[in-house]
Amino acid sequence: MITGAAGGIGTLVRPRLRKQGRTLRLLDITRPAPPEASEDVEIVEGSVTDADTMALACEDVDAILHLAGHSRENSWAETLSVNIDGTRTVLEAARKSEVPRVLLASSNHAAGFRPVSETATLAADSAPRPDTYYGVSKAAVEALGSLYHSRFGMDVICLRIGSCFEEVHDERGLGLWLSPDDAARLFEACLSCRSPGYRVIWGVSANTRRPVPLDEAEALGYRPQDDAEVFASQVTPGTDHDLLGGPFTTAPLGAPN
Repeated sequence: MITGAAGGIGTLVRPRLRKQGRTLRLLDITRPAPPEASEDVEIVEGSVTDADTMALACEDVDAILHLAGHSRENSWAETLSVNIDGTRTVLEAARKSEVPRVLLASSNHAAGFRPVSETATLAADSAPRPDTYYGVSKAAVEALGSLYHSRFGMDVICLRIGSCFEEVHDERGLGLWLSPDDAARLFEACLSCRSPGYRVIWGVSANTRRPVPLDEAEALGYRPQDDAEVFASQVTPGTDHDLLGGPFTTAPLGAPN
């Protein structure tokens, strides 16, 4: 099952996760695009904040890719309700339905106040340094994943994703870009690796300017093939930032960015 299947990353990876013998259950509050003839999909309209919806959606599921949530800075109330409480609702439904593996979309913003000078060798599971309410929610998502692994034995992998778009739009993205193709490769590696337990990994492509290590993701079988450097000539040089979160470390809290 993919939560947030009609969102940005969900839409990008949906066709890339098609596989013979695999059924994709697509959940979102916005109805995802209708299935194509070659797709084996089931569509569920509903919110990750609704326990009854999630209980039904988790029936007979082998793994969950949890992408749902506010993907930008929002009010504290919305961030708490959707990103944090919503994730707990997903994990609780998964536990009750005995779903063995959950992939949780975290973010580089969970560590946005880390100096770039120290991130090249920084383990993804190092202590969070969030840069926004959004970053706080992703740190909480990782903590919830740890709890549900430790308490209930669920395999949980938290992916600190950089920025996943078709193209790179700014200089910061030249380091943190996760191409849609590499996103699918990363998700497939996390779905197929044997008994990962609880992991936190960085999720970016093989970028020349990559500010974070990929050792932990590669240990799970991830083999990125794309490099954001192909967009370098199209990107206008920006202000140098000493912190991983860049301009997000000074943006207003609770205001959409």
